[in-house]
Amino acid sequence: MNIQNTLEQKVKEAVLSVYQIELPSVEFQPTRKDFDGDITVVVFPMLRFVKGNPVQIGEQIGRYLEKEVANVSGFNVVKGFLNIVISDSYYLDFFNAIRELSNFGHVSQADGAIMVEYSSPNTNKPLHLGHIRNNLLGYSVAEILKASGKKVYKTQIINDRGIHICKSMLAWQKFGKGETPENTGLKGDKLVGNYYVAFDKAYKEEIAQMVADGIDKKTAEKEAPILLQAQQMLQKWEAGDKEVVSLWKKMNAWVYDGFDTTYKNLGVDFDTFYYESDTYLLGKDVVADGLKKDVFHKKEDGSVWIDLTDEGLDEKIVLRSDGTAVYMTQDIGTAIQRVKDYSDVDGMVYTVGNEQDYHFKVLFLILKKLGYTWAEQLYHLSYGMVDLPSGKMKSREGTVVDADDLMEDMTRTAAAISEELGKLEDYSEAERQELYKMIGLGALKYYILKVDPKKRILFDPEESVDFQGNTGPFIQYTYARIQSILRKADETNVDLTGYKNLKNLHPKEKELIKQLQLFPETIQLAAENYSPALIANYTYDLVKEFNSFYQQVSILGETDGQKKIFRIQLSKKVGEVIQSAFKLLGIAVPDRM
Repeated sequence: MNIQNTLEQKVKEAVLSVYQIELPSVEFQPTRKDFDGDITVVVFPMLRFVKGNPVQIGEQIGRYLEKEVANVSGFNVVKGFLNIVISDSYYLDFFNAIRELSNFGHVSQADGAIMVEYSSPNTNKPLHLGHIRNNLLGYSVAEILKASGKKVYKTQIINDRGIHICKSMLAWQKFGKGETPENTGLKGDKLVGNYYVAFDKAYKEEIAQMVADGIDKKTAEKEAPILLQAQQMLQKWEAGDKEVVSLWKKMNAWVYDGFDTTYKNLGVDFDTFYYESDTYLLGKDVVADGLKKDVFHKKEDGSVWIDLTDEGLDEKIVLRSDGTAVYMTQDIGTAIQRVKDYSDVDGMVYTVGNEQDYHFKVLFLILKKLGYTWAEQLYHLSYGMVDLPSGKMKSREGTVVDADDLMEDMTRTAAAISEELGKLEDYSEAERQELYKMIGLGALKYYILKVDPKKRILFDPEESVDFQGNTGPFIQYTYARIQSILRKADETNVDLTGYKNLKNLHPKEKELIKQLQLFPETIQLAAENYSPALIANYTYDLVKEFNSFYQQVSILGETDGQKKIFRIQLSKKVGEVIQSAFKLLGIAVPDRM
């Protein structure tokens, strides 16, 4: 039983003993920094049940706790707040218990599994800044869920079919002159993306010419020859035309190679893949079954709908009058297929931008109405846009911020700032480049993940690589500082095997241990809320607490041998937790900076 559970039980006992009243609950909060104490009981909510002066009530409870709870060493009451002092021995016992734990904060795996979907790109262009936020969120949430005790499958559905794919294919046929990734030196996704832009350019030119010839703009937009050709190509693909399918396979293979490189550089991975070309017909049989159960209804034109107006939504089409599926249909079918493929999956997380909020409300509700029990465990990890100081991105116009280019820019920015600080004289060139990449990517990932997923982000690359404040490099630098302490301790042959005679803690040691105590709880909260931001900001708070400890308490210069050993071991554990927390965010930490 942790100290708060013990205190809650004893506070209730105290009120029952003194006032003969059973309290339903007890409200706690951390003690404010300007008061003596570690945990505070808020007395005011008790006044609904206990009549009296809140200060007197607090003092009576405090005296009871001091007498009945071994780890309570003192208390004080400020207005309606009972500040309880927890003994140093409690914190020392806690630290001794976690000191050698290699995976402190992580919970062993329970039954059942969650599938986390993220990335899910189109195969007509490279990954961009928006995809970076998606990938970082999905990957981090998957890692946090694992740490909280869940089995996790990481997946993506690759949007490898449709008119947008045919636009790139057609433009390559028309203007490509046999260009390949090999003969151009371009990554495959970039090469294909160039032809998506080329299609849009040619399409706009044709519209302009048709308008100049007297055709109205709306008609021109629908009947531009290059668009009609792309639509014909899609029809041929759906009919299995060998030449079109062969070109589709070749260009998609280029894109997949490019994506693999980006994922590797970004440090994300997947356990399984789904392809829209395999799943776009899924769900039609489910609709037929749903019609029999009266979940869906058919209109006079033959289209199939579901009426969700009683749930505050609207009517939603699930099958067109010509019998073809809509996106909703294939999402229904894909969700069901995933549970068939992975029988232990009892929940799914979809990492998709907030413009799809309504779509997922409808999807989850339909699956519940169809009677799937696991539909109760579906979650849309909705996130806001990422903007840059330069403005909004547009794929068709080629103004997107390319993911690869951004990662390279972050590495260059980290290099410029690191060299300015001038602490890398003894590094080889290879070591420097590896460090710049670690700092640059750490800055990018932390800047994005420290913000609540639902919020829109204005991403400023320069600000993210600051070595001060709530940034990735600041936390990485603190980790490196701890590793330096450990190296020096090793060089001077400090024996770290124990500190048997230590009885009392410095206030800064105590605060640091209290911060370490919060790590397991933070992992569980982050998992429950699907929020890497909770891990990021916990780590920043831990680092701030360590730096305050480092500035006010002597570590290697301490003359008392027991205190010196304890402080080195405390520093070591803080470093381990920083590394563990950052691993959940997909961020590496350097041993030296």
